[in-house]
Amino acid sequence: MEYDYGIIGGGPAGYTAGIMLAKQGKSVVLFEKDKLGGTCLNRGCIPTKSFIHFSELYAQAKYAQDSGIYFDNLTLNFSKIIEKKNLTVEKLRKSLELAVKNSGVKTVYAEACIKDKNTIVANSETFCVKEIIVATGAKPREIKGLEFDGNFILSSDDILGIDELPKSILIVGSGAIGIEWARIMNNFGVEVTVAEMAEHLIPTADIEVSKRIERIFKQKKISYYLNDSIKSIENKIVTLNSGAILFPEKILVAAGRIPVCPACEVSVIGDACGEIQLAHYAVQQAKEFALNIPYDKNLIPSVIYGEPEIAWVGVREQDMDENCKKAVLPVSALGKSWCDEATDGFIKLILKNNVIVGAHIVSKEASSLIHILLTAIQNKIQLNDIKKICFAHPTYAEGIFELVINN
Repeated sequence: MEYDYGIIGGGPAGYTAGIMLAKQGKSVVLFEKDKLGGTCLNRGCIPTKSFIHFSELYAQAKYAQDSGIYFDNLTLNFSKIIEKKNLTVEKLRKSLELAVKNSGVKTVYAEACIKDKNTIVANSETFCVKEIIVATGAKPREIKGLEFDGNFILSSDDILGIDELPKSILIVGSGAIGIEWARIMNNFGVEVTVAEMAEHLIPTADIEVSKRIERIFKQKKISYYLNDSIKSIENKIVTLNSGAILFPEKILVAAGRIPVCPACEVSVIGDACGEIQLAHYAVQQAKEFALNIPYDKNLIPSVIYGEPEIAWVGVREQDMDENCKKAVLPVSALGKSWCDEATDGFIKLILKNNVIVGAHIVSKEASSLIHILLTAIQNKIQLNDIKKICFAHPTYAEGIFELVINN
């Protein structure tokens, strides 16, 4: 049988494109050598956020007595948390498999080899297709001298497979992966140290966001070294270029990911294309390919989870020109933050010509708030029109109103 499309890789880019094309009446065969859902569902976004949730529950329980809630003999069963994380992933994967099947996409669980631009071979079977889409994702980046061994030096894949918590961990890199795992481990009571080569934590974020997270890390007793990296490791003793000597039980290398992409002249989407390595960006690429819906690469939101959440989109303070101005509201100005005991953070807008061009949030619910602001940025909604919106009270969203009404 000949198919209209052959898609290699069943992650967010691959399965999204497959479902959308099938709904248009196209015949689609999807090849996945492991499990549907790709890194995001199986080794990334979902299991990590599950760990974040349980680590926060544990941390809140430890300090609940300050609010008059007492637990006797509070204990942590890490194996139970792993079990719950695995059940969440499995449930979501089964739901995805059903959605792909019901869409009419044929799924082949095997490694696929591109023979030519219209031929794919898998399981010794030949599939003829009119067009091939490669969505093979990415893998953790290794650093020379910090090659993964799955025991002492871990990748972001490896750390999801640990069966017990270490007493201490060194995290190399402070992007989303590094920051989220620093928070997870800290919540669970692990001694955490972060080494970052750049001048600030989360170097891609707005400078004010980076500085606030540095302050929060100090408050939470998460150690970090900036403008620093590993010089040597001997007998599991780590020496940094600054001269600091560390004795971590584990090292997590969170230095980003590199594309996994065959060298061939076909369409490539998702992490495999080596652009913005985010699941929602992969979905945007699939939407553009399948539905011809364009997007602005400069308006892809970034979110880092944990307490407080971190989110941003658009122009940063360090990118501002003379026609821009910033407006900042501390989260502590919002009644809801006091009710939630979540007063550390801010909502920040970058304004230009009476419209919002950038938004940066450190706050509870930041992952939701950023989409309100993204809608305004992408549609160039005038501030005067935003002022007409009634924001409910008490909410974090009304912080947006407070900023807009005063500008």
